[in-house]
Amino acid sequence: MSKYGTIPTSSALGGGAPLGGTSPLDFISRAKARGASALATRRPWRELADVHAIGLPPSLGDAYLRVRANLTHFAMNYAIVVLVVVFLSLLWHPASLIVFLVCMLAWLVFYFLRDEPLVLFGRVVADGYVLAVLAVVTLVLLLLTDATANILSSLLIGLVLVVLHAAVHKSEDNADDEVGRWYAPVPQQPSH
Repeated sequence: MSKYGTIPTSSALGGGAPLGGTSPLDFISRAKARGASALATRRPWRELADVHAIGLPPSLGDAYLRVRANLTHFAMNYAIVVLVVVFLSLLWHPASLIVFLVCMLAWLVFYFLRDEPLVLFGRVVADGYVLAVLAVVTLVLLLLTDATANILSSLLIGLVLVVLHAAVHKSEDNADDEVGRWYAPVPQQPSH
């Protein structure tokens, strides 16, 4: 039986270099699998850009329900849109772009792609502390590059685009996905 195309484990490599108890190839394999499963939740872009599903909501309550349903339904698509907007805004600030990419890599390694808890000096570090340290380090590094205003404005633009799309995109199956998860439908009152 051929093993061509498979990623060898540390035992297959003869004990490979450990990285937190696993080899670097194991970590890359797990990261690739997690990334693929996260991207699998992305909806087709045709569905997101369907011009026939665009319409103003009849009321503020309906707009709110659409936003909640669409934020859940298109969560990965919206995250990609916001990240692309931030990335494009940093193209004219190469130093900030490099810092942003390094910080994003640190977030991936230390927060999003970790299987085991982080252990420093023989003690387990809680996820809340890891999140706080990464947030502070990212903020300080971005303040040092003078791109904080640029990043905040691009995040705001991305969020406005997302909320605007979520409010005007009407799709009946989105609401069905949402029922029971965040809210229960209110029965219609008979009109007299």
